[in-house]
Amino acid sequence: MKHKKNSFLDLLEAYFNTYLPVAKGLSTATVTSYKATFRILIEFMYTVKGIPAEKIYFEILDAQMITEFLDWLESERKCSIATRNQRLSALSAFSIYAQNRDFGAAYIFRNNVLKVPKKKAPQSLRSSFSREEVKILFKLPDANTEIGLRNKTLLCFMYASGMRSQEVCDLTVGDIQFYQDKACINVHGKGQKIRRIGIPAAASDIVKKYIAHRGISEDKNRHIFSSQIHEKMTVSCIEEIYAKYIRIAKQENPGMFRNNYTPHSMRHTTATHMLEAGVPLIVVKNFLGHVSLQTTQIYTEISQETMNRQLKAWNDRWFFKENPDRSDNREKRNIPDFLK
Repeated sequence: MKHKKNSFLDLLEAYFNTYLPVAKGLSTATVTSYKATFRILIEFMYTVKGIPAEKIYFEILDAQMITEFLDWLESERKCSIATRNQRLSALSAFSIYAQNRDFGAAYIFRNNVLKVPKKKAPQSLRSSFSREEVKILFKLPDANTEIGLRNKTLLCFMYASGMRSQEVCDLTVGDIQFYQDKACINVHGKGQKIRRIGIPAAASDIVKKYIAHRGISEDKNRHIFSSQIHEKMTVSCIEEIYAKYIRIAKQENPGMFRNNYTPHSMRHTTATHMLEAGVPLIVVKNFLGHVSLQTTQIYTEISQETMNRQLKAWNDRWFFKENPDRSDNREKRNIPDFLK
């Protein structure tokens, strides 16, 4: 008996082995993120529905099955609504690819994916450090130790450059050109795109001294930031560094550092502070490497600190203040009580 051809698995394999990394040129990290959705889907189909991977066909993945999978992510795996929507987006992206390669098999699957709406998530405030919190973080690492010097340089550099954690990990000595008043950096961003940014002398001097301290100035292929184990630092290492200093900062500064900060919060902070300083939105967009200006516009939601400062200045300027000497002056001018 001839086995039924499994278009789902065949197309899924080609999608990850050829289309995403070769045709689209996506980074390994992005492909890995997409793969996670389908690993979890296959786990759900096997453990909850009793259907092994080789028995998953497009016709099985109807709107009800997809909805059950997404609900299971929330209830059993405790995923956030944002993660749920991200998994749905991954399914949608694959459904477009599959329909274009095997219309007969994947057409219904594509329609079923479109029937499942994204779930509305409660809007949360974008976390970014205040200027005072940034100053506190910079002071915490002990620059007299190797690890402390590295961490201090890392924190200062990420604030000055607004780079993503992976971009910082990928940075090599050859990617930076130092000048008297600044440094220019070739940033290897998402989708293998390269953008060129500049950072001021105060930050570039710190990085330059750190590179010289490590003795790697002439080795253009060396990564600037290394872990204690690997020559190239990992994103998880950066996450641990931030978690360490934010924990210390919270203990030493009660009432501050109230948000759940991550390394990406420093990127948010850079963008927020640039806009607050009057840097045009389009400049911030190019600096951060955003494809769409709409992505950058999320940072136009100014911080509470800035809003309080602006409101105070407005109140001080336009609202009358009670003059402590006013009553005495009125008495001297013989103003009747009913007019006081």
